[in-house]
Formats: sequence, structure tokens, C-alpha cells
Amino acid sequence: MKKINKIKEKITLHPIMSFLVMIFFVIVLSGVLSLIGVGASYNTVDATTGDYEKTLVSVESLFSLSGLKYIFSNTVSNFVNFTPLSYLIIILIGIGIMEKSGFLRTAFTLITKLCRKNVVTFLLVLVSVLSSIAGDIAYVVILPLSALLFLYGKRNPQIGLIASFAGLTCGSGLSLFITSIDSSLISSSILGAKILDKSYNINTFAFLFIMIVAIILVSLAVTFITETFIAPKMAAYDSKDIKEFKITKRHLRGLIIGLGAAILYFLFFVYNIIPGLPFSGALLDNSQVNYIDKLFSYNSFFSNGFVFVITMLFVILGFFYGIGAKTIKNNKDVCDCFGHSLDGIGKTLVLIFFASTFISIFKKTEIGTVIVASFANLISQMDFASIPLIIALFVISAISTIFVPSSILKWSILSGSAVPVMMKAGLSPEITQIVFRFGECVTMGLTPLLAYFVIYLALMQKYNSEESPIGIFKSLKFILPFSLLVGLILLAIIIIFYIIGLPIGIGSNIIL
Repeated sequence: MKKINKIKEKITLHPIMSFLVMIFFVIVLSGVLSLIGVGASYNTVDATTGDYEKTLVSVESLFSLSGLKYIFSNTVSNFVNFTPLSYLIIILIGIGIMEKSGFLRTAFTLITKLCRKNVVTFLLVLVSVLSSIAGDIAYVVILPLSALLFLYGKRNPQIGLIASFAGLTCGSGLSLFITSIDSSLISSSILGAKILDKSYNINTFAFLFIMIVAIILVSLAVTFITETFIAPKMAAYDSKDIKEFKITKRHLRGLIIGLGAAILYFLFFVYNIIPGLPFSGALLDNSQVNYIDKLFSYNSFFSNGFVFVITMLFVILGFFYGIGAKTIKNNKDVCDCFGHSLDGIGKTLVLIFFASTFISIFKKTEIGTVIVASFANLISQMDFASIPLIIALFVISAISTIFVPSSILKWSILSGSAVPVMMKAGLSPEITQIVFRFGECVTMGLTPLLAYFVIYLALMQKYNSEESPIGIFKSLKFILPFSLLVGLILLAIIIIFYIIGLPIGIGSNIIL
């Protein structure tokens, strides 16, 4: 057994080496595909005229002098501008003060003592699924906190990481409310629909009913796999830093003061994103018409400052807990708390550097865009009945997500073909967008091209108690059973809604 483990350790590539191998492979592949002239064209709908416009996209070679110039001149800027990097550093400052002051230990110990293990897991997964409304910041907030939740609950932190990442990715296309991404997708869906019906429109709550069902079932499925298959295989986590902890009146006093201050801050923040009240709406972009656009537009403070708002919430929780529990006594204690979570972040930064380089190089080659454009052409030629057409689009969405995780980019390419084809088969643009979003959920967690995958990978490495490193493919292997079960569930939900004829939302149906 020891010999087998040693062989596995030798075979397993460190994540950094894996990214280096993939970078080299993509560069060579782009040269070959460009040499043989690989490309594809797809139809987009002109927003002004409502007519089709053909767009040609070709693979760009980086296996050339100009390609090498691009790599050398843009690698540093791509790393500096890599969004997960800035989000992670800022959020870790807030998490650091919560952890160092003792707030997280007290809160998470209390939660894990009051609730059973499977209930804690379900609540974590449910929060992860629902957090899609917060956008990409959910990854850098929930992943490190989920590890600490399980750590203070005396369970392997990797179980929490796997469960939360599965919830975040399998729930990436599920939301009770319209998000900024959904708003952009709806615009593309309406444009596609106007090829056949110039007056077609989609309302804000068009997906509500089917989303409620999907969120509940996906949360239960992810919890089931975590507790039944993942948790039993994970070794007990032995941390010398986690000792027996008894909650005293001092800790409870700090918890009450910290939560009280955070609630006041939260109410002030919420008041300022509600339009129409006296002196309210200061954080919105009032130049927009729709509320969702006021909230998430490029000029909205809510959108631009949301990461800092969350960080300040964490700082308030940790600081006021420390004052109440007397774990923070002077300004030195406060400053020590700020940098606590950033200790030993060097390896993570190196991993992010190579991940950002791989993602930027792959995007530059346009290989993913060509693949999605090819699928758009395939859809336009389909002449299937309703259910086979639903299955085909679902599978195409899932495969496309592996190469292009961006929902907006994918749908801008696919919608011009998918929406009219589905409408000709008697299926509404609303269900077409649902099929696309549900398909994304299946493979969003299975691609290293997802920018926030590197955060999950880095944290899995941090809490790795084995001698051999956790490589990219092993990390993806943990998510595979979630993707398979969630894919079957989401596809079944769509087909059942179609067969029974249930409305998928307020004022929207599957059949036209």
C-alpha cells in the first residue's frame, strides 16, 4: 500500500506544473489549429434592425513571434488585473479580523453544536446556491468561510470546501431573483425572439417557479452526495491549532455586540439601495430605468463597491466582537488581526499567477469561442421535436461551459440560433434560457478555465493533510459526482414541467 501511495505521489503533478503543461499545450494547439485555418461563423441579432448579422471567429496562433510578444507583454498585467486576486486579498483582510478576534470560532462552534452535521452541510450548500445573486464575490467569501466552519466543527475542512464549491458551481445558474447576468441574458433572448415575434418580451419573474424547485432539489442532492460519498472518504483532520473550546459569557457578550453592530451597518446599507424612500437610493445608479440595472450597472456604487462593503461588514463583526469579548485590547491587536489571514499566502499567489496566465492565453487563442460558434451552427440546423431539442441544447450548454465559462459570452453566441429554433418547435424563449442556464450548472465546476476554480484549488492545497499534493484533476474528480446527479435532476425538472404543462414563472410557460 505504501509503495502504491509513493507511485501515486510521483505521478501526481503539482497544480503549478499542471498549469504550465496546459499553457504549453494550448500554445502549440493554437499554432496547429491556426495553420489549418480552423474557425467558425455564427449569427447575432442586430439590436437596431432586428436582422441577423454573421460573425466570423478564427483560432489565433500564439505559437509565433507575435504570440510570444503577447505572452511576454501581457502576463504581468493579466495577473495584476485578475479579479479573483484582488477580491481574495481584500476579503481575507475582513476574514482575518473575524478569525483572529475569535468571532468565527465562537459563531461556528455554536452553530455546529446546535445543529446536526447534515443540517450544517445543507445550510452551507443552500447558502452557496442562493449566493449566485451576489455574483463572483460569493466564491471568495464562502469558500474560505466554509473551510473554517468545518474546521471549528471538528471535521475535515476539505469537506466544507468541496460541498460549498459544488453548491456554488452547480447553483451558478439558479437564482430566485434576476441578477445582472440574467438581465444581460434576457436581453439576448429577447433579441433572438424578435427574429420571429417583434413584440416578444420577458418579465422579471418569468423563471421563479422552476427556480424554486431547482434550488431545493439541487441543495438536497449536493448535501446527499457530500454526506454519503465524500465525507466518509475524507480522513479526520488533525490540527494542532484547534483545541477544546468552551463558550463563556464573555464570548457570548462579544457575539451579541458584534452581531448588533453588523445589523445596524446592514440596515444602513440596505436602506441606501431602496429607491423612493427619503434620502435613500444613494448607492444606486439612478440614470438606469430598471432596478436591476440601477443595482448592477458599471456606474453603481453597489456594483463597484460591493467587495469593500462585504469586507467592512466582516471588519465590524470581528472588531466589535473583540471589544465585547476583550480579545482586542489595543490598536496593535487590530493591526495583527488585519493581516492574520494573509500569513502564508505566498503559495496561493504563485498558483493564481499561473492560473491567470493559462486563462488569459486560452481566451486569446479564441479556441473556446470557435467551439461555441460551431455549436451555434449545429443548433441552427436542428429539426428535432421538443424534448430531443431540449436535451440537445442542455448538452451543448454543458459542453460549451467547459471551454467558455462566461454565461454572457456563450449566450450572445448561442441565443441567435437557439431561441428561434426552439420557438419554431413551440418552445418559449423563457424555457430556452432556462435550459441554457441549467446546462451550465452541470459543468461549471469541472473547468479550470473558471477564474474562481483556482481559489478552490488553493484552499484544498492549504488544508491538504496528505503527503502528495492535490492536483487539478483530483480536485475536479471530487466535483464530478455532483455534476452528474445535478445534471440528471435539472434535466428531469425541465422535462417534467414540459410534460405536465406547469408554468415556469409568473406569466411564462414552456409552450408558446
